[in-house]
Amino acid sequence: MSTQKHITGIILSGGKSSRMGSDKALLTLDNSTFIERVIGVMKPFVDDVLIISDNPVHDKFNIRREEDFIKDSGPLGGLLTGLYRSKNQNVLVLSCDIPLISEEIITTLINNADEDAEVNLIESKGKTMPLIAIYKKSCWYQIYKFLMNDERRVRVALNSLKTNAIKIDDMQDKLVQNINTKDEFEALKTCK
Repeated sequence: MSTQKHITGIILSGGKSSRMGSDKALLTLDNSTFIERVIGVMKPFVDDVLIISDNPVHDKFNIRREEDFIKDSGPLGGLLTGLYRSKNQNVLVLSCDIPLISEEIITTLINNADEDAEVNLIESKGKTMPLIAIYKKSCWYQIYKFLMNDERRVRVALNSLKTNAIKIDDMQDKLVQNINTKDEFEALKTCK
């Protein structure tokens, strides 16, 4: 895939953060919120950025915010909204809870993307990461059909799409770690 932009970036930030107990996007690491860190890494690669969130507090980042079309539908609902609202055919999707994400990971994703795949996604420790990925905008319709059938699992939807997993090396695994709990957050702060 060409690194000549023509990519829309979407940040999924609409989760309930129930395991964390507070909005993960607003947690601070090294004087920046998680979402600010993700925005900073994403911006050099995209034409525009959308935050997918129903929380008006996220307006303070001066990034266009879109609310979920289908409420309480989890990350799959956020994907639907972001893909549908994208102005580009290629859509870089990142969740807000990966504060160590780096330009190196995004470069690896873009440089190894298969143009024929509907979804190019990072693979870390043998597990694919559907929220560190580049989706084709056209995937929105398939995702919509799953949601209309009450299916909200991202991995189930991915099984119906042509995917390309891009493995990262062991040294990069920590860069794609999701921070979901207070214990994970504390561990992150102490090992930084």
